[in-house]
Amino acid sequence: MHIHTPTHPVLTDSGLLKIDIHTHILPATWPNLRERYGYGGFIRLEHHKPCCARMMMDDKFFREIEDNCWDPKVRMHECSQHKVGVQVLSTVPVMFNYWAKPEHTYDLSKFLNDHIAGIVADYPDRFIGLGTLPMQDTELSIKELERCVKELGMPGIQIGTNINGQNLDAAELFPIFEAAQDLGAAIFVHPWDMLGKDRTSKYWMPWLVGMPAETTVAICSMIFGGVFERLPKLRVAFAHGGGSFPSTIGRIAHGFEVRPDLCAIDNNVNPRDYLGKFYFDSLVHDPLMLEYLVNLVGAEKIALGTDYPFPLGELEPGKLIESMPYDLATIERMLNGTALEWLNLKKEQFLKEPTIKSASSVVGL
Repeated sequence: MHIHTPTHPVLTDSGLLKIDIHTHILPATWPNLRERYGYGGFIRLEHHKPCCARMMMDDKFFREIEDNCWDPKVRMHECSQHKVGVQVLSTVPVMFNYWAKPEHTYDLSKFLNDHIAGIVADYPDRFIGLGTLPMQDTELSIKELERCVKELGMPGIQIGTNINGQNLDAAELFPIFEAAQDLGAAIFVHPWDMLGKDRTSKYWMPWLVGMPAETTVAICSMIFGGVFERLPKLRVAFAHGGGSFPSTIGRIAHGFEVRPDLCAIDNNVNPRDYLGKFYFDSLVHDPLMLEYLVNLVGAEKIALGTDYPFPLGELEPGKLIESMPYDLATIERMLNGTALEWLNLKKEQFLKEPTIKSASSVVGL
């Protein structure tokens, strides 16, 4: 059955544009990375039945996915049903592969970035792309960051909350952040390789508990490590409403005050002073938490984010924001204004008359 899929953004019933900053995508296929690089640990896809595939880490099952994880037309159809006009695409975090040899992560990053850039080129009114980098290697990361921005036209990148156990205040990472500020590139920080994963393997706790804690460590590392102080123009957004950070800022700030000998060793500015200096997505699953977050940092620092197409995300994108008793301007800010500011883009480029582009040429591995 033919499905009509608009290639230009749909609007909500109130005439608002929705931009979802937190969505993940994979290529439909990619080469066998074990064979390509000579060792295992990488993800591969098994397309075992129509519209479904298994993500396998060598011979170990990781996750079942559907075609909305790789087919842009399916995504656009589902987005149109929920009145989502534009998705910001980033790779699935298991594809970061920071543990691999840097030259191999760099090679894979280029392939994943070319794939996303190709989808954006084909459907520029519906998608925005974020790149991925070989963060375990400073020089290669900056090289690929520059390519993402200057050649692929990406407004930013997605990174993990830690790099092989190194927190985001690590000296080796600072030049990458500095380059991002110089290039005007936005950064989306997504939890991966979670804290306490050995103790929390049962009950899906790495995703339920570990991810929020992991994001809190990332934010605190950038604050206490002075990253935001030294790079005041760096535009960073954190997934899942900032994890546990918003609900523990009181404890964090109190600890800074009573034990500066332990907390203020690299930056003597109170953590509360950085509220409003970075962004959060809206994926908090609870109206009371969203209300708290709006009161804490303001709607101008919160952008719609759903973790599409995964089940732990917001299954009806934008429903929580639209259910809140806010005026239309506040809702619009969270549905698109914050995203546009963070990405340094203009709304007009998505609301113009739809353009027809030929299929892009994507560089393969």
